[in-house]
Amino acid sequence: MFRSPSFLLCGLALAATAAGAPLIGRMDGESYISPTGEFRIRAPILTELGGTIDDNESVVTFHDDFGTHISIACFDLDATQRWELETRGLRDYLLYFFSEIVMTNFRTRYPASTIESARYLPELLDGSLIAYSLLPGGSYFEPPTSVTGAPLENPVVAKRGTLLFVRHRHVYVVSTELAERATQRSTYNLTTKQEDDQLATRLTAIVGRMTFTDDKPRTP
Repeated sequence: MFRSPSFLLCGLALAATAAGAPLIGRMDGESYISPTGEFRIRAPILTELGGTIDDNESVVTFHDDFGTHISIACFDLDATQRWELETRGLRDYLLYFFSEIVMTNFRTRYPASTIESARYLPELLDGSLIAYSLLPGGSYFEPPTSVTGAPLENPVVAKRGTLLFVRHRHVYVVSTELAERATQRSTYNLTTKQEDDQLATRLTAIVGRMTFTDDKPRTP
């Protein structure tokens, strides 16, 4: 059954709520394997340097203090979602999924969140959508309160890149934060295009670390 938007929110907020919990998926050497076995990924963090991996049935989050915060969600397409995909077409379906489901959950946690831009990439993964969103107060690299415990007066506007695609009757949502907005705040000066290019490069690198159950065997 397809998961509700509230379930997706739990997954995207995983690192903040379930750090240290036992994995539901499993590790095979340096690779994380999802609970359903739909995908595996060479872990983009080093646990020996303090990196953490947290997951639930559908979402895994990788985080470290050096600038990595990545979530990968993999949701089965139920009959309703397959109908949405067939009637809308892939491009419009991915835009619908991002704007109506992913952004709804971002706004539940960070009410002022907005979509900055989105574009369809027909050549990537047989069709994918990359979207950029701004989340005021939504950085995983900035504490939510000051040293006195009071809310921050001017929290950083976090920027996330999200890559969506459909594979083997599942919709994938791969999301990462541009940590430099928080970690280099006083000297940060990237343009919007530079930010987009940076996030796009990182997202495609993440997907490049993944393999899927429907991957064809590679010719030796």
